[in-house]
Amino acid sequence: MNPVDFKQIITAWLDGSLNEEGRKQLGKLLMLPEYQEQLDAIMKEQQQQGYAMQAEFEESYHAMRRELQSRVQPEPARVFRFWWAAAAAVVVLVAGVWFFNSNQKTTQIVAEQPKPAIEIPAGQEGAVLTLADGSKMILDSMGNGILSHQNGADLMLSNGQLEYKLAGEAAGEETYNTLNTPKGRQFRIMLPDGSVAWLNAASSIRFPTRFTKDVRRVEITGEVYFEAATVMRNGKKLPLVVNADNRFEVEVLGTHFNVNAYTDEPVLNTTLLEGKVAVTSTRSGEKVVLQPGEQASLQTQAGASRELIVRKADAGKVMAWKNGVFDFEDARIDEVMRQLKRWYDIDVKYESGIPDIEFVGKMTRDIPLNGLLIALKKSNVHFRLEGRTLIVTP
Repeated sequence: MNPVDFKQIITAWLDGSLNEEGRKQLGKLLMLPEYQEQLDAIMKEQQQQGYAMQAEFEESYHAMRRELQSRVQPEPARVFRFWWAAAAAVVVLVAGVWFFNSNQKTTQIVAEQPKPAIEIPAGQEGAVLTLADGSKMILDSMGNGILSHQNGADLMLSNGQLEYKLAGEAAGEETYNTLNTPKGRQFRIMLPDGSVAWLNAASSIRFPTRFTKDVRRVEITGEVYFEAATVMRNGKKLPLVVNADNRFEVEVLGTHFNVNAYTDEPVLNTTLLEGKVAVTSTRSGEKVVLQPGEQASLQTQAGASRELIVRKADAGKVMAWKNGVFDFEDARIDEVMRQLKRWYDIDVKYESGIPDIEFVGKMTRDIPLNGLLIALKKSNVHFRLEGRTLIVTP
């Protein structure tokens, strides 16, 4: 079915003119991810027109959910993905949300749950810039324009991106700035050499305001995706070297790659999407060269091997955060919780150890925490929310 026909069915449903056969057809279509995505787009369009804020829209939507529960039954042997859609401030479930619990059978989520005592929104754009003199700028609330002049470079904010533009000669030694994204924030920066870096939540990048040496060096923590610019000097390419939390270094000549170096992750990863990079472990001195589609991993636990492991990468999963998506394919609950801690700025505690649960599926990162808690509860994850602390119970 093409998008136009599908939209006509949704429109008929909204105005109450959809017949019995059409409702059954819609129920079946909404079991498929591609039609759930189309519905999400239609809902956003309705939201822009002000319709989605009306109480009758929410009531109609919940009525459709109840219909789907009675009209459409899942195939017992399938493991389903889960998909989310949001209309205005109302978080709704589209044709059910599906989880796979490693200890139980596939579960369909259809029941409504009350909202938690406080509503914790999803993360957003924002960062803190620390200048060479130690002064700080909170970029969340600043408008476009020049923010400062730093050793031969103008600092500019342009449509949510921090940019460094060369302006005059640099004086003396390199001076450094640091960009930090707190929990619940992400941000994008164009470095003085034209390279662009996207910072995930709870990440940082330290860089010179102007690259004057034969090697472009930056330091990062957390997770950063780079699209490195090619810079020539005296007929030679200047390499870019990324130091990841003093655990390993990535040397590039012009490429696209992602570095995940969170200190609370059991494995540090460098994933190459384009070009060619060399990854060196600062612990062992081992060096590997990656080709596009490969990932170099280094275990961080005490007593773990110091060897860099190269494997084929799941590029879609690696880049999900940059594309505004959580990808929980084959993820254990502790991995999921670490992502949620950073994005929603919450703490997570386990009362009696980490449950043996795996998840399958994707969800957009713009959904408030209460929407995710509904899904957790229906997948038999027991918890309570105390302020900004999520306590997982037996």
